[in-house]
Amino acid sequence: MLIWNLVLGVWCLSLCTQDIKQPNVAGAFYPEDPAELSQMIDSFLADANPEAIKGDIFALISPHAGYPYSGKAAALGYKLIKDKPYKTVIVIGPSHQYGFFGVSVYPEGLFRTPLGDIEIDKEFSQKLLSKDKEIFFAPQAFAQEHSVEVQLPFLQKVLSGFSATEHGGPANNYGWKIVPVVMGDCNFATCQKFASLLKEVIGERRDILIIASTDLCHSYNYQETQAMDQLTISYLKKMDAKGLYDSFRQNKTQACGIFPVITTLILSQSLGHNKLEILGYTNSASVTGKKIKGIWTVGYVSCAIDKEGEVAMLNKTQRKKLLEIARKAIETYLKTGKKLEIQETDPVLIKDLGTFVTLHERGELRGCIGNLIGNEPLYLAVRNMAIESAVGDPRFAPLTLNELANVEIEISVLSPMEKISSPDEIKLGTHGVLVRRGFNSGVYLPQVATETGWSKEEFLSSLCAHKAGLSPDAWKDKSTDIYIFTAEVFSEKDY
Repeated sequence: MLIWNLVLGVWCLSLCTQDIKQPNVAGAFYPEDPAELSQMIDSFLADANPEAIKGDIFALISPHAGYPYSGKAAALGYKLIKDKPYKTVIVIGPSHQYGFFGVSVYPEGLFRTPLGDIEIDKEFSQKLLSKDKEIFFAPQAFAQEHSVEVQLPFLQKVLSGFSATEHGGPANNYGWKIVPVVMGDCNFATCQKFASLLKEVIGERRDILIIASTDLCHSYNYQETQAMDQLTISYLKKMDAKGLYDSFRQNKTQACGIFPVITTLILSQSLGHNKLEILGYTNSASVTGKKIKGIWTVGYVSCAIDKEGEVAMLNKTQRKKLLEIARKAIETYLKTGKKLEIQETDPVLIKDLGTFVTLHERGELRGCIGNLIGNEPLYLAVRNMAIESAVGDPRFAPLTLNELANVEIEISVLSPMEKISSPDEIKLGTHGVLVRRGFNSGVYLPQVATETGWSKEEFLSSLCAHKAGLSPDAWKDKSTDIYIFTAEVFSEKDY
């Protein structure tokens, strides 16, 4: 009997350490079949055309209804974070099925979706759980809950390293982990406390993403839903967490994920992320076309939070125009040997700005040429750099007309150069870097750090050695000048 008890104890311990949270709503809120689910999300992302946001997004506010209702709205936010190098995603949802006060954090293990298993960031979760009695693990909060779960397939599809696996496949090969959180009833002080704790655990990390999962007003009156949601959105635009909380308690606004949203607003502002963009709003009546009194109507909003002042240089129309110019310029040159004749009057496109044009053929680099300093109107620079990338990059044979159909064009529009006094000022993934000493110089665009996953030291050492022809540690030398710039990067695959 003693041996059997020991064996049983070891078996139970093994189950606990290999905990897999099975999905609650696969086959109901979203397809259970992996291929069908993947295809559905792909279609949502293909249709999503949110305005670009400059810089790294810190948080999303995303709806959590069944995908046929809220999937298109959710895709607006997820489209903007596609392939971003986040390492920990904190998904905060409300409790719909289990009543409790406080915050429930899932401690460890795996969350399963039809697309595979996602590992929980155990270290992060344990730090949260060790701090306050109002923050604990209540398994019942997750037992039937959908608010966290419905965000996960979108994350699996858009974040770097995704590789679809079915049940029983290898656990999380994505390079990122999740911290699942369900909030019960909370007062404002609890939201403040949880936001403060998140800030403490995040520390100086810049690879964190917050997802606040919420739907808005639930009403049998379409007009009432519209009106109440617009008031809610007005508080969101101002990032007025206290005003939103008070209006919710006064029944003037409604959101099932109100406490996750309030916590996210407080946390974002405390870390300097003080700009909220409304990416889109809709509701179930608009989606189904049943705008009739007596038909249950739920509001859906998609938002992104970033730092104030990081505004895109180009709007969507301008970016599409430049991509069209680049492709037409290459096609014209390959057919005629002449440059495309073109005139442009858009005040942004006629500014003198630096630009790079990068070509990829079947996912592989096929050419990249650019100017760091703007010395001609942007639309002409794009035309000229597109041609040079196609036929003038010495690393590759000239592009042929037959190859053009398989080429994807990417454009980087550069901000003015800024000389810095210390490498500490460089933000990997945000800044491109130019190093210069004497007649030697080299440059990496911002996306190089994202694509390679290099540390700052690896990034700078490679830049010096392989681009500038200097010693790998030349960036540490005070006689080496270092300049930073930002780049607005967009590609044909985005449209």
